[in-house]
Amino acid sequence: MDILKKFSLEGKVALVTGGSYGIGFAIGSAYAEAGAKIVFNDINQDLVDKGIKAYKEAGINAFGYVSDVTKEDQVQAMVAKVEQEVGIIDILVNNAGIIKRIPMHEMSAAEFRQVIDIDLNGPFIVAKAVIPSMIKKGHGKIINICSMMSELGRETVSAYAAAKGGLKMLTRNIASEYGQYNIQCNGLGPGYIATPQTAPLREDGHPFNSFIIAKTPAARWGTPEDLQSPAVFLASDASDFVNGHILYVDGGILAYIGKQP
Repeated sequence: MDILKKFSLEGKVALVTGGSYGIGFAIGSAYAEAGAKIVFNDINQDLVDKGIKAYKEAGINAFGYVSDVTKEDQVQAMVAKVEQEVGIIDILVNNAGIIKRIPMHEMSAAEFRQVIDIDLNGPFIVAKAVIPSMIKKGHGKIINICSMMSELGRETVSAYAAAKGGLKMLTRNIASEYGQYNIQCNGLGPGYIATPQTAPLREDGHPFNSFIIAKTPAARWGTPEDLQSPAVFLASDASDFVNGHILYVDGGILAYIGKQP
């Protein structure tokens, strides 16, 4: 047996939500290198155009669609169009998400609901749209981009932590309900990753930057590229007996109590 063939995504169709930049783009690029056809969506045409350009510059012919993951009618229409124009979706990566860093007592209910809607309801809506065809095809891979914040608490991220905690349990329940159809649903839990969203926290002299480096055994921020190989594993035949788990790619931060003073 050629063990590396188990990691091939040749001939697969992969949908990455919010896949025009950052973590989503890195995962989409890795899937393309592993042989998959790449489909991504984003919230507006400008982001989709930028994503298509970025993929093209990387030598990848990606298919981009405009849709809002919180709008079920838009998602259903997008999935139907993908199935018609590209093929049945074999791999779904629920990557689209936001974070609002606001003290809980200052956060409005509308702001809290917005984070829950995108980060938790969105993955539910997209997974619901792709699962029927996965059942008919007899296989499928769903990878939810989870977070350490489903395991740890920290100030100013109450809505994000609540959403990611819910996403962790949604992951386990999708695995439990649809494993009988050869559908595996797992989570990928990034640590603190250098992305456009975290750029303000990584500025020289920012106390949070030094705090994270000190709290992470790897002594650095992660990169989107650190997530590529784990994402390929979870999308490939190599993970066919892995279901309902969260794979944390965090440089060891969840295992570390901190250095003794």
